[in-house]
Amino acid sequence: MAGPSPVPDRTTDICPVGADIYLLPVTTRVPLKFGSETLTSVDCARVALRVEDRAGRGATGWGETPLSVQWVWPCSLPYDVRLRALHDFCRVLCREWPSFDCAGHPMEVGHAFLEERLPVLLQDFNRARPGTEMPWLAALVCCSAFDIALHDAYGVLHGVPVYETYNADWMNADLAHFLTSAPDAGVCFAGRYPQDFLARPAPDRLPVWHLVGGKDWIGPEEADGSAPDDGYPFLLRDWIRRDGLKCLKVKLRGDDPAWDYDRLTAVGRIAMEEGADWLSADFNCLVTDPAYVNGVLDRLLAEEPRIYRMLLYVEQPFPYELETHSIDVHSVSARKPLFMDESAHDWRVVRRGRELGWTGVALKTCKTQTGALLSLCWAKAHGMTLMVQDLTNPMLAQIPHVQLAAHAGTIMGVESNGMQFYPDASLPEAEVHPGLYTRRAGVLDRSTLSGPGFGYCLDRIRRVLPDPDFSAER
Repeated sequence: MAGPSPVPDRTTDICPVGADIYLLPVTTRVPLKFGSETLTSVDCARVALRVEDRAGRGATGWGETPLSVQWVWPCSLPYDVRLRALHDFCRVLCREWPSFDCAGHPMEVGHAFLEERLPVLLQDFNRARPGTEMPWLAALVCCSAFDIALHDAYGVLHGVPVYETYNADWMNADLAHFLTSAPDAGVCFAGRYPQDFLARPAPDRLPVWHLVGGKDWIGPEEADGSAPDDGYPFLLRDWIRRDGLKCLKVKLRGDDPAWDYDRLTAVGRIAMEEGADWLSADFNCLVTDPAYVNGVLDRLLAEEPRIYRMLLYVEQPFPYELETHSIDVHSVSARKPLFMDESAHDWRVVRRGRELGWTGVALKTCKTQTGALLSLCWAKAHGMTLMVQDLTNPMLAQIPHVQLAAHAGTIMGVESNGMQFYPDASLPEAEVHPGLYTRRAGVLDRSTLSGPGFGYCLDRIRRVLPDPDFSAER
C-alpha cells in the first residue's frame, strides 16, 4: 500500500462477523460461447454478510455473482473439476471473512482482505491441488460476492446509499493509501477519494449493450430448429426490434480472421438496417499478434467504412496475463480504443496495460466492488476511458452491476445480457425493478433502486432461498 495509514477508530467503521453462502443454479435458454468454451448453465453464489460497527450495532448486506467457470478459468481441465473447486473456495471464503480482524470503511476492509488474506488463501488452496491450480481471476470472482455484500452492509447499517459514502466524510484514508500514479502522469491521489471520479449525478437511464454470442443465430438461414419455444426472441433482428437496441457487442473467435471479419460485417449490416448505432468487438483473449486485429480492422476500414465507424471499441484481444504476455498494443489502439477486460484484475495491471498501449478499462463487479472502484479511479486519473461489462448477471447480481455503470461514467452505457440467456431466472427481482431486467428503447432504467446500500429493496423481492450451502460466525 502507498500513502499514509488510515485514521483509526472512526465510529462508522465496520467489521465482518458472520456469513452465509447460497448456491443458486441457473440454466441458459440458449448456449453462450466464451472463446473456445460454451456455457449452458451457471451457479450463482449469493452471500449474506453480517457486520458490526464499533458500538456493536449490526446489519446484513447481500452480494451475488455468477461462478462462470468458462470465463474465470478457461483451460482443458474438466468442467466439473473446476466448478467443484470454485464451490470449495467459496466455502473457504465464507469461513475466512468473519474471522478477518479488520475494521474500517468497506474500501479499507475490502482492500485489506484482497491484499493480505486472499493471496494466502489461494496459495494454500492451490498447494493442496497440484495440477488443478485455480487462477487469480477465479479467486477474485469467488471473493466478489462477499466484497459486494460488505459494501451493501455498510450502507444498510448507516441507512445511506453506499455510493454516498466514498468520500472523506466516511472513509478513513484517501486514495493515496491505495494507489500509486504512473511516473509520467503527474497525478496525485492525496486528498482525493472515489467520489471525485464518479459521475454526479448518476443517470437513471443507461444505453444497454446486447451480446451477439459466437453461437447466436443472427439470421433465419442459421436456424437449425433447436431454438426454444419460450416466447423470447432468438434471432438478432428480432432482439433489436423488440428491445429497441442501439449497441451490439460481437463475440469473435480470435483464431480465424476471415470468420471474425465476416461476423462483424454480417452483424454490422443488420445493425445498419435496423437502426442500431454502435458495435464493439470482443476477441476473447485468443490473439497473440497485434497484426491479427489490425488486419481485421484495416480490411473493415477499406471495405466497410461505415461499419468501421460504428465500431466504438475493441475488447481484450490478447491473453489476460499481462505479466507473461507483455504485448505492445499501441498499433491497435491507434486504430480503435482498446479495452482491458479479463486483464484488469486490479489497478496495478491497469497501470501495466497503459504502458503497453491499452486505452480503456472494462470494469466488472465480479472482480470485487472494491477493486472495480480502485481501477476506476486510477484509470480516470490517467485519462483512460471506462466501460462496465456484464458477466451475464441475473437476479441480485444485476443491481450492483448497473449501479457501478451509472456511477462510473462509461464510454457508452452498460452491457446487460442476462435477459437474453436466462430471463426467467430474475422474475422475482423484475417484479420490483422491471427497468433493470427488461430492455426498452435501448436502455435500462434503475430509477426503482432506493434505500440504503445498493438499493435492492429486498423486503419486496419474493425470492425463496434454499438452505445455505455454508455458514460461519466469528
